[in-house]
Amino acid sequence: MKRCAEAEIGEGVVHLVIDLSQCTGMDSTFMGTMAGIAMKLTKLPNGQLDVANPGEKNRNSLEDLGLGVLMQIDPENAEWQSQLDEIEDKLKPCAIPAEKTDSAQHVLDSHKKLCEADGKNTEKFGTVLEFLEAEVKAKESSKG
Repeated sequence: MKRCAEAEIGEGVVHLVIDLSQCTGMDSTFMGTMAGIAMKLTKLPNGQLDVANPGEKNRNSLEDLGLGVLMQIDPENAEWQSQLDEIEDKLKPCAIPAEKTDSAQHVLDSHKKLCEADGKNTEKFGTVLEFLEAEVKAKESSKG
């Protein structure tokens, strides 16, 4: 999702919609990735991330982490709401090749974004951040 969103933003797209209709649950890394995408978009003129069809559980998860300030969650009056079938017919798989990434670094970055989004998340994820920072540091020192 991150690679595809960044590619779209790189091509000038400023409004992205993430459809969660097939998503039964999200972990904090996924939500942190969404927060990072939303933060990139909000720095652009008219930039915006919308979340479609989150379902109650996913909506609650996003709102519990304070992400409603970064993204519109299932906005009722969004222009795209009336065009969902047409949009879905035009969707294609992301063709951006996967790059080898350090999963610990990605998880760390995602959790940092959650803490940036809402300071209360620092208390929730403080131990996770400490663990991940130590893991990333250990991997870096073993390389050099």
